[in-house]
Amino acid sequence: MLVAASLAAALYFATRSSPAAMSSAAPVSETAAATWPAGKHRAPDFALRDQRGAPVSLAALRGRPVIVTFIDPLCRDYCPTEAQHLNDVVHTLPPGQKPAIVAVSVNVYGNAHANLVEDGRKWNLVPQWRWAIGPAAALGRVWSAYHIAVLATTKTVAGVKVHTIGHTEAAYVIDAQGFQRALFLWPYSADGVVRTLRALTS
Repeated sequence: MLVAASLAAALYFATRSSPAAMSSAAPVSETAAATWPAGKHRAPDFALRDQRGAPVSLAALRGRPVIVTFIDPLCRDYCPTEAQHLNDVVHTLPPGQKPAIVAVSVNVYGNAHANLVEDGRKWNLVPQWRWAIGPAAALGRVWSAYHIAVLATTKTVAGVKVHTIGHTEAAYVIDAQGFQRALFLWPYSADGVVRTLRALTS
């Protein structure tokens, strides 16, 4: 219970909404915020849809490592930077070790196909990247299972509704057998994630 409480606290304090919310830049972490031994903690599965409308689930990706991260498709500050770090992870590893990346959306207002396509182009997302989107209730269950806090506020500006999303920025490394092995909280380095993935096959 102590470990779970510490993890929940770490994830809570990793929640951010905008650069203005940070008084100073947080140091980049080279190590995981939490790790688990092999076979100890199975990653919660889910069934959502990717940017092409195809089903996406951890069960279907069994047999290869997976990074599960949580991204706002409409974000233009931290999320694109995290996406670039994950691109770097994939580019660094050889073909047999490249992970699948599953980016669970944290913004139910931003999941239109056009937004996902634009992100893929602007962020130069690697082929291993798959969005995971779905109804608000289904996404909410995934956020909860992975201890991701999502805070949405809405205000009307000149007659237009504007949605602001604050969320925990976290990436889980899942091994080929479907077990959680590491949790990285943003800001983290690509090198730290690469070392973790390499250790899974050493």
